[in-house]
Amino acid sequence: MTEMIATRDAYGQTLVELGRENARVVVLDADLSGSTKTGAFAKAYPERFFNAGIAEANMVGMAAGLAAGGMIPFASTFAVFAAGRAFEQIRQSLAYPRMNVKIVATHGGITVGEDGGSHQSVEDLAIMRALPGMTVLCPADGPETVAAIRAVAQFQGPVYVRLGRNKVATVFPATAEYAIGRGQVLRFGSDLTFVTTGLMTAMALTAAAILQEEKISARVLHLGTIKPLDRELVLQAARETGALVTAEEHSIIGGLGGAVCETVAEGCPVPVERVGLRDVFGQSGTADELLTYYGLTPAHLVEAAERVLKRK
Repeated sequence: MTEMIATRDAYGQTLVELGRENARVVVLDADLSGSTKTGAFAKAYPERFFNAGIAEANMVGMAAGLAAGGMIPFASTFAVFAAGRAFEQIRQSLAYPRMNVKIVATHGGITVGEDGGSHQSVEDLAIMRALPGMTVLCPADGPETVAAIRAVAQFQGPVYVRLGRNKVATVFPATAEYAIGRGQVLRFGSDLTFVTTGLMTAMALTAAAILQEEKISARVLHLGTIKPLDRELVLQAARETGALVTAEEHSIIGGLGGAVCETVAEGCPVPVERVGLRDVFGQSGTADELLTYYGLTPAHLVEAAERVLKRK
């Protein structure tokens, strides 16, 4: 975990490659192509790029029409605008008719930083996960983002992909593969399991190494797909380790933590600690300051692990 890559950068690069490989790939943006990194596609394939302006709802409607015409649209904006301003259109025009549109939202979570709580989406995974038939992804790093976007291009149906603003530690190799709906055990352990997504996966790997020094064996289960959840791997972890700690750069309500708790409550009840924002909005600050303030660091994960072990 040395190289630092922003998942939005990996997305922009992969779009250009997909555009070269498949003439059906089109890209839409809501006047944020410099930030979402779709600008590279716009430069390479201007005839297949559509700037809808500051009109996210209209952008989603345009994407639905392009999908109905046989194209593979990728529509991008910030997560707070995709899940917020365009929710009705995503529900009615994409999820309900199961249109083949890929909403790739950047700037998810509190690491948006100084833009503050108004721009830090901490509820988008929950909102998108609640939509019937919507597939929800949250890659951990650059290489997984590349593989995920390629998988999404082949997938038939509406997808929501959450990406970040800042550079994050690289967890996966450049040859990473991605199977929608499948999790990956990145570290085996027997005492408890960290169940993670997005940038919190790298945090959990660091926390597991710290716990190892305390003679505590922690498994790290990364779920790059929030929906459909890999129930088999989650329940296997619950049975084999007997305690779980979920970790996400998102509210603990309705996202990964909610999905995991629902799964183990039905299939294998074990103690669970949820690490994430506790029913609060974000605020202005640097990414590192906010991660520390809201308890999203390896040290906080270690504390959560110690708490859950006492409940085991």
